[in-house]
Amino acid sequence: MLTINTHEAKTQLSRLLVRVSNGEEIIIAKSGKAVAKLVPIKRHTIKRKSGIDKGKGWIADDFDSPLPEELQAYFE
Repeated sequence: MLTINTHEAKTQLSRLLVRVSNGEEIIIAKSGKAVAKLVPIKRHTIKRKSGIDKGKGWIADDFDSPLPEELQAYFE
């Protein structure tokens, strides 16, 4: 694990991000004390199955009917 100071982190950010995207973790220190850690984002590789919620929802028959006049007045 690489440790660098804040000044170096600011001037080398693009290069550090390349290293992090390759799996490396980097500690950023200020006055010799660790203050932050750059780590790669974990990507979810789980494939979702389509249709697992089939039949769990419904749409009312009057879904696209006009609103009652008293409710419609709020939108005008």
